[in-house]
Amino acid sequence: MTAGDITFHTRKWVRPEDLNANGTLFGGSLLRWIDEEAAIYAIVQLGNGFAVTKYMSEINFVSSAQQGDLIEMGLTATAFGRTSLTMRAEVRNMFTRQSILTIEKIVFVNIGLDGTPTAHGYSEITYDRDRLPGEHLKIKDLEC
Repeated sequence: MTAGDITFHTRKWVRPEDLNANGTLFGGSLLRWIDEEAAIYAIVQLGNGFAVTKYMSEINFVSSAQQGDLIEMGLTATAFGRTSLTMRAEVRNMFTRQSILTIEKIVFVNIGLDGTPTAHGYSEITYDRDRLPGEHLKIKDLEC
């Protein structure tokens, strides 16, 4: 898989509150954005609002970003398990197109109402919006 296989959809503006002591993008902020974006991607691909992060492989910080830079994050599904979705992530600088970070493997697990892994029934990526959960239950709705 190459960077050309990833579709970049989400963009972020690097702001002062996102910087570390060196004045560059704080890795923790970037990882939070990636995890959130991966969760949204998993929800769309699995059609379930209850997908959780199971695993992230080695995180390769290639370069950084400065205040004012625009970055873009891309994800693509690489495998579907019975209850899981595996994806690859890349973040790059929109101005320079330089890679900032890559994660070869992020695994999300499809969770049922009982909180255990549940089969999702999919085997390929969708570009349609038809897998969005019809009704997204809130945690308080699960408490009986």
